[in-house]
Amino acid sequence: MTPLALALVLAAAACHATWNLVAKKAGGGNNFVLMGSLMVSVLWIPVVVWVGVQELVRWGIAEWLLLAASALLHVVYFRTLLHGYEVSDLTVVYPVARGSGPLLSSIGAVIVLGETISPVGAIGALAVVAGVFLIAGGPGLWRKAHEPEQRKRVRRGLLWGALTGALIAGYTVIDGYAVKIMLISPVLVDYVGNVLRIPVMLPFVLRNRQGFLQAWRAQWRSALVVSILGPLSYVMVLYAVRLAPLSHVAPAREVSMLFAALAGGTLLGESDRWLRLLGAAAIATGVVALALG
Repeated sequence: MTPLALALVLAAAACHATWNLVAKKAGGGNNFVLMGSLMVSVLWIPVVVWVGVQELVRWGIAEWLLLAASALLHVVYFRTLLHGYEVSDLTVVYPVARGSGPLLSSIGAVIVLGETISPVGAIGALAVVAGVFLIAGGPGLWRKAHEPEQRKRVRRGLLWGALTGALIAGYTVIDGYAVKIMLISPVLVDYVGNVLRIPVMLPFVLRNRQGFLQAWRAQWRSALVVSILGPLSYVMVLYAVRLAPLSHVAPAREVSMLFAALAGGTLLGESDRWLRLLGAAAIATGVVALALG
């Protein structure tokens, strides 16, 4: 991985950790997601127009189909993640999704993009995945799985978490192909996916319009931060993909979990401090291996 690609990944991870912590503090929810998507659709228009004017003239049906596939997978991923949280526990779905996604992305990059990964890089990817799992409290899954009343919820969480991870890998590989092979601007790839969330979220929000207005008054500042840092973090990741193998970038971006742990424990709580520190060390070691590999 080149120094510039690594710098982009680290900057993206810092942005990703920051907006996730802001969203967590704000309370999140469907109203918050819609607010963020609406703000993204407005705030990023000048950049999208500037980039689009230069690119759209050369686009054909292949570019439009690729963007449509990317946007669709992003939306399906988002709804799958939320459904997983509804039928199971966050502490089950989250570590499975964030741990399996980068690993499957690296495999997809090797198969679809023809990338190769050195033994050092492979060890680094596995170390990052293991670190993410530890920070998210993954070993707790085994304790829950042995409690009869929790077993069914754990199984649902494993299923929906794994499906979410597969969707993360799917849109990561498609987006990597879009920016690396088709040379589509990362800004356009991210913008289309964000805007498509609006019609998906509207039916859920319109059931309680008064609740949306109340949420807007309480959360608009946090949503503004997310609408700036969220796209910025993913755009930087996609620019890094242009400079380095996707099989290295995909797991390395999970260093955001390390930043989140340093900033405020974790997104999932403050328990198992030594386990989280071990996970943080695994992620740091893995990112160094990916940079060297």
